[in-house]
This record gives sequence, C-alpha cells and structure tokens, in this order.
Amino acid sequence: MVLGKYSIGLGDRFGHQGVAQLCAVKRAQTVGLDVVPVWNKSYREHTIIHTRPADTRAEADAAVKALDWDEPYFVDADHVSLKIIEPFIPVCDFFTLDVADYIGKKADETAIQTFVTQNSKYIGRLSIPSIEQTFHITKDLIRSIGEKYLYAIEEANRIYQHLVEQKGADNFVTEVSMDETDEPQTPVELFFILAALSARGMPVQTIAPKFTGRFNKGVDYIGDLEKFTREFEQDVAVIQFAIREFSLPTNLKLSVHSGSDKFSLYTPMRTAIQKFETGLHIKTAGTTWLEELIGLALAGGEGLDIARDVYRQAVNRYDELAKPYASVIDMDMRALPSPVDVDGWDGRQYAEILRHDQTNKKYNPHFRQLLHIGYKVAAEMGDRYLNALERYEQVVAENVCNNIYERHLKPLFVTT
Repeated sequence: MVLGKYSIGLGDRFGHQGVAQLCAVKRAQTVGLDVVPVWNKSYREHTIIHTRPADTRAEADAAVKALDWDEPYFVDADHVSLKIIEPFIPVCDFFTLDVADYIGKKADETAIQTFVTQNSKYIGRLSIPSIEQTFHITKDLIRSIGEKYLYAIEEANRIYQHLVEQKGADNFVTEVSMDETDEPQTPVELFFILAALSARGMPVQTIAPKFTGRFNKGVDYIGDLEKFTREFEQDVAVIQFAIREFSLPTNLKLSVHSGSDKFSLYTPMRTAIQKFETGLHIKTAGTTWLEELIGLALAGGEGLDIARDVYRQAVNRYDELAKPYASVIDMDMRALPSPVDVDGWDGRQYAEILRHDQTNKKYNPHFRQLLHIGYKVAAEMGDRYLNALERYEQVVAENVCNNIYERHLKPLFVTT
C-alpha cells in the first residue's frame, strides 16, 4: 500500500463525524487538492470511550460509502506497541509504531558494533543537499547515536515483522513515531535513524520526529518559530537525501503529531513542502471533539446543557483528566471561568470562547485545553451525549467540516 503525497489524520473520539470529516477532504478536491484521509484512534482513546478498533474501521467505511469516495483511505492504529497491537491488526492498514519509550535503552553490543561498521563510510565530513552546515562525523558519534536509538529501532522492527507475519508485507503503511521524547532529533541523528530502519528492510513511509517547542493539545504552537522552521526544513532535506542514499520508499515524508491547530506553523510547513516538492502527514486528533462541543452549544437546548455540563465536570475533575496529558497541556486554572458563569452563557458565547480563533478577543486557550482533555466526561454521559450528536447532526457536522477544511487543509496545502 502506498500513502499519497498529502495525508491527514482524522481523529474522531466518538466515531460520529466520519462523513463530516470526509466532506472536508472532498471539498479540497474542488480546488484541485488531493489529500488522503486517515482515520486514527489510539488505544487510550478506545479504552476511555469503550470502543474498539473495529468501530473506527466501520466509521471510515460508512463515510466512504455515504459520499461515494473512490480514492484511497486508511485506518491508523495510532501509537501502538506489541503489548496493545492485536485488536488493531485485522481492521487497520496504517500502523503508527510508537517507540519513543525505548529511546535511550541500550541495544546489544553486537548490534551496536554492526551499526557502527555499516555506517563507517560516513566518518569524516557529511554534506546533505539543501543544508548549509557540513556535519563532522566520527566513529564515537555514530556509536553514541546507536546507543541512544538502536534499541528503539529494533523494537519498531519487531512490531513491523509481527505485522508482516499477520498481514503480509504489502498490506499496510508503516509510520515510525519518535516524537514523544524530551529532545528533538538532530539532522545527523535522523539520518542514521533512517539508515538503521533501511538496514532492517522496513519500508517506512512516514516518520514522526520530535520538534523543538511545545505541541500542546488543541492550541497553537509555543516556541521559537525560526528554530522550528530551520529544524523542519533540515528534516525534510535529510529525508530526501536518505531516500536516495538508503533506497527508502520514494514517498517517505514527515508526520507531525498533535499538529492540529498549530496555525503559526502552517505557513513555514507549507513553504517547506512546496520548496522541496515533498509530502506531509498531519494528525488532528482532538479537533473534531471540540467542534462537536461547539456545534452542540450553538444548537442550544439540550446541546447547550451538555456543553455546560461537560465543562462543569471537567473543572471539578481537573487532576484526573490532566494526568495522562500532563506533558502536552499548559493551563492556568486562574484563567478558567467559573462553572456558574458558564451556565449563564448562551451558545454563541460558549462557541466564541472555545473556538480557536485568535482574532477573537473572547477566545480562551485555557478553556479550550481543559475541554480538549475532557472527552472522558462526555463518554460517561453515554447515550445522552451520543443522542445529542444525532439530534443536532447538521450544525455539528457543519462545524467539523469547516474546521478541517478552512483551518487545516487550506492553510497547509493550498497555495496562497
């Protein structure tokens, strides 16, 4: 299976917005933009909402049928390891192999020695096209990279080989994720990571490295924009060089996780992928869930009551909800409105404060982050929440479709 040049991960917590999400992708076709939809949902999200990977497959297939979509689409087993992969294998055809937890663990000495030997030809001065800096490569540097990353790469290969045994080598797309770690990978580290993946015969089509700055859930990027731009362009340059150097898949591209709503990054990313004529995969995990809340609030009635109730419970359960997301949220509790105040808002006010529109002075990123991690509250509402999604489907779907197309696809991929 081959992933197209541009692709978007369509996270959908509750599995009701597949048609609305695909509507945005179809809308992009009207301006000549081909984007491959990839429905993704992690094991953690399935556990919290009490769904199964098969439910995500059913949602994607139903949306494709409803809109007569005859282009490629995928279902991603998002951030999987060997411990949790089994229920994803029959129904997924895209696998994000998350090995960040293995970075820093030392591989077998023989494997490290082999890694050094295989890459010894790069000792000296390494020049990568489109990167002005020339890198000085030593045996000790190669060894240190092997000691830091080789165990994680071997773990990725163990997962990959298990998938090959179960599905066959040509029946899925492979992504390797190393983004959930403390420090960004340098261009040299990424180069040798790709060398090791190639040496194991892994046809990786997307790779998710760690970038500088903070990629908090549901809000804009926080960090040095110039530094990110430089890192992103260097990573693209490394990938293009590595494709030729190591005979990796020609469509190998960067994957940006927690990429939803990183609006300040969209122009430099778009500029880079157009400059290098390369692709991009971006994941928009929690955006759809927030657009559901906005739609329910705008619908009024029971929809607005639910939106208010979700906030009230989320405030009261902050510590519990925040714990799994501590590394990807930055909230000032003092900046949150009181639930009593929120109970007095109408739907428009709720929507304006939640919607990620930085030109609107009412927008509150702390309010947005809290609700982003508050989907567990809605899950516990059960039929009350799901029935409201169906009752107010039109207004909810309109928000979901517009958000993906206007705020994500257009600024990322459409030339301005």
